[in-house]
Amino acid sequence: MRRAFAILVLLLAAPLAWAGPVGEPDDELRDLMRQAMNEPDSFADRFDAEIWLVDMSARLKPMMANEQDRIKFLRMLHREAMRAKLSPEFVLSVIEVESRFNRFAVSSAGALGYMQIMPFWLKEIGKPGDSLFDPQTNLRMGCTILKHYLDMERGDLVRGLARYNGSLGRVEYPALIIRAMDRRWYKS
Repeated sequence: MRRAFAILVLLLAAPLAWAGPVGEPDDELRDLMRQAMNEPDSFADRFDAEIWLVDMSARLKPMMANEQDRIKFLRMLHREAMRAKLSPEFVLSVIEVESRFNRFAVSSAGALGYMQIMPFWLKEIGKPGDSLFDPQTNLRMGCTILKHYLDMERGDLVRGLARYNGSLGRVEYPALIIRAMDRRWYKS
């Protein structure tokens, strides 16, 4: 209860600012995306990841019924979140809100896949044959973009999430992510 109250206070106290042009990547983010798309895959700590998989698989089951698909997805997500230095549970919260774990989701703005990535990133960074409906590509790009915006906002979760969503200055989207974290992914 205390945590929920603290989060509510942060959301209400978040300074409002106007968002810049939506969908225009800056040079720093463009360089980070190029680097991320060329990094190898690896688990930092397999034992911890396996414990995490059992817990998160049970939480994800209502939205992704097939156990093999779920475990494969969670392994990829864990790897990409850790590579980007993000909490895997945080990334799960973003995906729950962005696409409800629909790999083939398409937003009204044209964003694609689990993390709702704008297609211009494939033109900027992609390799021949890349698809934003490919879970690996979508998670790598999405985690890289999310981390960049959080860093840009010096760890301010509300502003970083709003920037990721293209709604800087508004708190509705960050509130949805924080609710998802508290309701499903960070509960004990």
